[in-house]
Amino acid sequence: MQKKPVRRAEPGSSSVAEPQPWEVEFAQDLPGVPVLLETILRLDLEVQEPCPDLRVLSQLVLSDLGATLQILRMAAEEHGDAPDRPSRIEDCIAALGASACIQAVSAQAVLHDARYSAITETWAHAREIAHYSKLVAEEMEDVNPDEAYMVGLLHAVGLLPAALGWSGSERKTFDAALAGLQMARQWSLPKGVVDYFREVSQVGLSQAGSETQWPEIVHKAHKASNRSSILCPLERGVRPLLYRAV
Repeated sequence: MQKKPVRRAEPGSSSVAEPQPWEVEFAQDLPGVPVLLETILRLDLEVQEPCPDLRVLSQLVLSDLGATLQILRMAAEEHGDAPDRPSRIEDCIAALGASACIQAVSAQAVLHDARYSAITETWAHAREIAHYSKLVAEEMEDVNPDEAYMVGLLHAVGLLPAALGWSGSERKTFDAALAGLQMARQWSLPKGVVDYFREVSQVGLSQAGSETQWPEIVHKAHKASNRSSILCPLERGVRPLLYRAV
């Protein structure tokens, strides 16, 4: 099926630009996402305890964007689209086994190379927005704070190509939201994350029905954030809005 064109409205201009397919095609066969060395060391210490605490292991994983993605991707590969596939990190570790999860997380540590600063800043931003997303959700009656934390953390998936230097991210018309949507779908990330990227990219809204509260929660988290040193292209008001062609 041919996709409907998407148009970008530039501030103060009526001109539009249509994102091209290659903007998100690079998401195929991506390498593993690196994990902070501190996270690996802390996980290794915890798993060596006589009785490792599953809750502590989960919290350590959820403090690291790369570790969280590796565990979720591993669960997706193991369970496919099974309706009972675990989506919470704690459930993933319990189902996959702590040793297997630690091995997967430890496969690719962040190196002190030219991209070290970009990676650590992106990881810190993801953790910060996750924290505030959970706080925002705790003030709402119909939103799970833990799910909000996950959406806030994984909103940074769209920032991975630039932080890690993946092919295609250097293009001037690169779109972080569309890239995030494709990776979220390809990696079978939790539904809330896919819904978030679908809505902020304005792709498929006519099929999605009523909008969820994820974009607004993440937006409020960005407003509450005051420590991040990066300019997040997914922040509303910073990232150019996308519109469907009329």
